[in-house]
Amino acid sequence: MNDRFEIPARLRNTSLALIGVGVLTLIMGAVMLLSGNDMDKTRFWAVLLHDSVFFTFITGVSIFVQAAVSLAQGAWLTAYRRVPEAIGANVWVFGLITLVVTLAIIFGFRVHGVNTIYPWVTPGDDKILLGKKPFLNTGMFVAFSVATVALWSFFGMKFRSYSIAQESAPKNDTKIYWKVFRLSGLFLIVYGLSQMSTIPWLWVMSIQAHWFSTLFSWYTFASAFVSGMSLIMLWVVYLKNQGNLELVTKEHMHDLAKFMFAFSIFWTYLWFAQYMLIWYANIPDETVYFKLRQHGPYSVIFYANFIINFCMPIIILMARPSKRNYFTVTFMAMLIIFGHWLDYFQMIMPGPLGAHWHINWYEIGTFMGFVGILIFAVSRSLAKASLIQHNSILLKETAVHIA
Repeated sequence: MNDRFEIPARLRNTSLALIGVGVLTLIMGAVMLLSGNDMDKTRFWAVLLHDSVFFTFITGVSIFVQAAVSLAQGAWLTAYRRVPEAIGANVWVFGLITLVVTLAIIFGFRVHGVNTIYPWVTPGDDKILLGKKPFLNTGMFVAFSVATVALWSFFGMKFRSYSIAQESAPKNDTKIYWKVFRLSGLFLIVYGLSQMSTIPWLWVMSIQAHWFSTLFSWYTFASAFVSGMSLIMLWVVYLKNQGNLELVTKEHMHDLAKFMFAFSIFWTYLWFAQYMLIWYANIPDETVYFKLRQHGPYSVIFYANFIINFCMPIIILMARPSKRNYFTVTFMAMLIIFGHWLDYFQMIMPGPLGAHWHINWYEIGTFMGFVGILIFAVSRSLAKASLIQHNSILLKETAVHIA
């Protein structure tokens, strides 16, 4: 079996070129920061926040998938487990960038003495923000942010190290298997207390701190999860096209595509549940969130978000043959990732930028830079170990997997 991945020169050069574009964009953005108006200064940091949070969340999904499948004792992931392992092992890269960006915003960014991205940092005499100070304060923000990035990074690297260690363990030995099982349970507790509750509140929802939604963390999770599964799909298809992952069949691909389809529907359910309740209640403190997005300058993105992330997956991925077609799943994976990047854009940008939003050279260049970092980091991890989890007790079961 061709179980080793050698990074093709084209892939390496593409990743370096994208990183170069990102660095050049950052330099030009810094010039904009120094010489631009107040809105340009806010935009500089808001775009970095948008991309760093989005990529941290979608890479963190790969750790969640490993933990969930390990607890379920599922074998279907074993054929390409090294893909989410490589992605999850690099969550620290994007987590570290997020920490740098968020802490710079919290402690260093001001426009005429006011933090225009996280207004609760400089609440003034705002009674609502002052009332939320027991939770929305810099100490709580730093503690949860650092703990989340540190723990996600630890679990991501630990899962990968255990998987590699299994190859040199005695045949049919289950000690590492049960270590991973117990570790998975611990991670899901951490994930529940971070991704599914506190971190989206702090990093994203507190940008518009007057508004809140009890569904918000689940909504951000659903958006990140379907994007994360699409990211795994892209790497699996790429490796298959390189002649690797010979154990992966169309049955495995079908399973991945089913997750892309199903969680597009789940995301829509949460989107509708949040929107419908706020629309029906028609309370000004709640509707202000959607008024700017649906009826204001973001209306194009608002409706594009729904079309790309719901209509297209349900139309294209519903049929069984489409889930087993490499071109179709690749196209949809790329579309879903871009669609949910737009979803995070319209979660984050209206707060600090108001009506003055852009998607041009700075937004696209920054996104390309993050994509380059992702390709570079994940490909290096994939090349460092076998692509097949040899000596796994689930290897035989995954080889005969039928969707």
